[in-house]
Amino acid sequence: MSPARTTGETPAPARFEPPVGVESEAFWDATREGRLLVQWCTSCDRGVFYPRVFCPHCAAGADALEWRTASGRATVYAAVVENRPDAAGAKFSGGEPYCVALVDLEEGVRMLTNVVGSPPAEVRSGMPVTVTWEPLSDGRRLPLFETGQTAP
Repeated sequence: MSPARTTGETPAPARFEPPVGVESEAFWDATREGRLLVQWCTSCDRGVFYPRVFCPHCAAGADALEWRTASGRATVYAAVVENRPDAAGAKFSGGEPYCVALVDLEEGVRMLTNVVGSPPAEVRSGMPVTVTWEPLSDGRRLPLFETGQTAP
């Protein structure tokens, strides 16, 4: 993240900060503690991500969905490098290329994220990654994934 300005102005967030909705409130609250949660459908026994009010697999209602702590371990499913971050409006990268990826959590859900910890062009499908956290302005943390680390 970019350093705060010393002019007394409140710095603009370096990255788009996701809104919190009714469905995602528990997810974002857990990030404040460094916990990665996924919804789980007790009706069909499958993970659900992104947070919803019904299961996309079996259409069970909210009463069948519960939150479970994820391991934080994942595998890169697909990745792309944004080589022109300024053109994309991505101020968080400081003008450097960054990696956008789909990662498959051990729990069976796929997340869209950024992969950090190695040069973006070296991120490949099948690469193991683990969750890491980027602080947001309101105390929440954004889950990113990094290479070369072991999950707790």
